[in-house]
Amino acid sequence: MTNTLPWYQRVGNQRDWVWRGWQTRYTFVRPLETAEDSMPLILLHGFGASIGHWRQNLAELGQHHTVYALDMVGFGASEKAATTYSISFWVEQVYEFWRTFINRPAVLIGNSIGSLICMAAAAAHPDMVGGIVMMSLPDPSLEMDLVPVPMRPAVVGIKRLVASLMGPVFHLVRRSGIVRKWARIAYANPEAVTDELVEILVGPAQDRGAAQAFVAIFKAMSTPEQGLSAREILPSLQVPMLLIWGKQDRMVPYQLARPQQFTRYNPNLILLELDQCGHCPHDECPEEVNQAILEWISSWPVQVRADVVVTA
Repeated sequence: MTNTLPWYQRVGNQRDWVWRGWQTRYTFVRPLETAEDSMPLILLHGFGASIGHWRQNLAELGQHHTVYALDMVGFGASEKAATTYSISFWVEQVYEFWRTFINRPAVLIGNSIGSLICMAAAAAHPDMVGGIVMMSLPDPSLEMDLVPVPMRPAVVGIKRLVASLMGPVFHLVRRSGIVRKWARIAYANPEAVTDELVEILVGPAQDRGAAQAFVAIFKAMSTPEQGLSAREILPSLQVPMLLIWGKQDRMVPYQLARPQQFTRYNPNLILLELDQCGHCPHDECPEEVNQAILEWISSWPVQVRADVVVTA
């Protein structure tokens, strides 16, 4: 049955938290009963998204785990700060949030750049992470592999130029019609691009400072961050990992990304490929993704979960 409640009533208990002087938004859902070995979950959105993008996941996952979701600084209802953005910057936001509100190992679940944050956080702060779920992982090294070495500086320069032009056209980019067209590229099923989804994506772009933050974030994403690649990080991780990929992903194309290659980097990584699914599996195929995540966590050996509880 279709849920008739507006999205902001389906994303748990929203609160504000001040991080480094910036107002940030988070939400949480707690189950009625929590098993002793039940780990908390932290949901991390992708580029241009926010807490609302998890509206089809929070309640279901929250029946079994305490679940948190964050709006990264620069996105959603969090402050559109005038600062230097990077994956490392958001990793520190997640870590300090974890230390403030959780302080026991958690499963990080991310989509797109959120999955990149999960991977980087697991490497930088292993005390925080009991496992990671990565959906549509945009591995920066993959893009560079596709570009001949002599041309890489030129490609980076072109990206920076495009980023510098985004400010003047931001008022056009944030329009509902443009956002809807972008979403239809990201999603395999056009019916999944609803008015509600467009509202979630468009709303934060009206905030004060949104244009400046958008340009800064776009520039950051256009410049490869040193040491941030799957082939460098994944082999070093000692936690369970689940990689979910939509076969119809056009933002990080399945054929180019070849997600099967990630399983060669670490035997702890399990790959789940979803047919008729695009760049945002958690929103386009929520029933499959929710069930897969819960079953994956339940499948961990008892000793793995026990070790996490003892560590906590």
